[in-house]
Amino acid sequence: MNKTALFIIAFIFSAGSLLYSQKKDNRKNTNDTAKIRIINLGISINTPFADYGPVISADGNMLVFTSRYPSTERELEKGIAGMENIYLSYYDEKKKKWKDAAMFGEILNEPGRHNSAISLSNDGQKMLLYRDDENGNGDIYESLLNGIKWSVPVKLPEPINSKDHESSASFSPDEKIIYFVSNRVSGSYGGRDIWMCKKTGDKWGQAENLGGVINTASDEDGIFLHPDGKTLYFSSKGHGTLGGYDIFRSVLEDGKWSTPENLGAPINTVADELHFVLTASGTKGFYASEKRGGQGSKDIYEVRFTKIKTKKESPQLTILKGIISDEITDSLIGASLEIIDNDKNIVITTISSNKATGKYLVSLPSGKNYGIAVKAKGYLFYSVNINIPLSNGYQEIVKDVKLKKIQVGKSIVLNNIFYDFDKATLRIESMNELERLTILINENPALKIEISSHTDNKGSDEYNQKLSQDRAQSVVDFLISKGISAERLVAKGYGETIPVSENDTEEGRQLNRRTEFKILSL
Repeated sequence: MNKTALFIIAFIFSAGSLLYSQKKDNRKNTNDTAKIRIINLGISINTPFADYGPVISADGNMLVFTSRYPSTERELEKGIAGMENIYLSYYDEKKKKWKDAAMFGEILNEPGRHNSAISLSNDGQKMLLYRDDENGNGDIYESLLNGIKWSVPVKLPEPINSKDHESSASFSPDEKIIYFVSNRVSGSYGGRDIWMCKKTGDKWGQAENLGGVINTASDEDGIFLHPDGKTLYFSSKGHGTLGGYDIFRSVLEDGKWSTPENLGAPINTVADELHFVLTASGTKGFYASEKRGGQGSKDIYEVRFTKIKTKKESPQLTILKGIISDEITDSLIGASLEIIDNDKNIVITTISSNKATGKYLVSLPSGKNYGIAVKAKGYLFYSVNINIPLSNGYQEIVKDVKLKKIQVGKSIVLNNIFYDFDKATLRIESMNELERLTILINENPALKIEISSHTDNKGSDEYNQKLSQDRAQSVVDFLISKGISAERLVAKGYGETIPVSENDTEEGRQLNRRTEFKILSL
């Protein structure tokens, strides 16, 4: 029997009960902040066999999941479940539906083993997956997307993996903390517990149990850390469930996890609910359930939250995404992006755009002043400053980046160079940008450059001219202190003479107050 025939049979037997259960749920689909609607993802995703373990990109447009759909001729002929395999689907924005799921190849789905997707990075460029071993246990592996090809999965080291069973994992947004589930005995509260490891440099520290607020004597599993970096969703058989595994939420505040909150009906039922994930916006989630009326034993459901209106109720998070390409040819570029905490003058994390699509995506939790630096070989770097107040609420910023080749006459704005108010003194937040500029000049030893400074039209012409000249000279003096020859550097103040925007608004004046870098000769 082929897949289409199995779908038709399952749909005929389940259509009536599915409609009933959804209507029943919809009568109680309200809580204090949102209406909740639960939707079976249908036959483009779900089959008469078990489908579960949804993981998503932060924008919710990429879905990876696990299915026991038959994958061999023998299994198809007999209509029996296959090994666990990983599938992929993308959301079609025009048709407003998920495309038919496709199974990954043998790089991710190793024949003869159970292969399960357990986490996807916010930008969809990194996957954590589970594979079983010959002893009946299993470990967590990592694979990276290079263009359109996924790398051979590599098993994560101890103390994340152990001789025991590790089944679920999720990275923090900066990927310096990993949360994972293990049934290791030492330090456990019983059954499967949630653990964490912190990364320093290239090494993972000791495994730490999340403690008795989160873990119980029963099993915890199916963990997901939201892109806000502080909200943990997980399934548990403890904490007083409605039945079996229920989905819970806990928030990290001042270094402590809050008492887990049951997401309640209609999300949780007397059946098992597992692997809940939530988009960065907080308006759409996905999870697996064995509730009545599905396509098979386990199905993947979408949860739509509406009427989340206020900034206080929405995730404190900004999603920055876009496409990186060549300024002239529009060819797509695989670039690196450094995310900097300007206040602390440290690089939080480094990600890469996809070299095949040029796409990048980064989640920026509120409450920081961020510097973003985009770099690629043979190009001038691009920088942008994004200051996100603590109670900013959720927002998406689409920022396409056009990189400029290293050529005579090309110039860039140094958006992460800051001065004291009304002075030429460089602030500490400027150091990462200045170091980046130093590296660029040293990598191109024939380069001669102009550092220019510009002001808005407030103040007299003479005052603005002097301030801009002093500021440009401050940058040149810093570069000289780093060993760059003064003969390669020109400081030029232009005052208010070359505006790039109107001076009628604060936004326009801010654009006019800038420091630029220009190539004079190579």
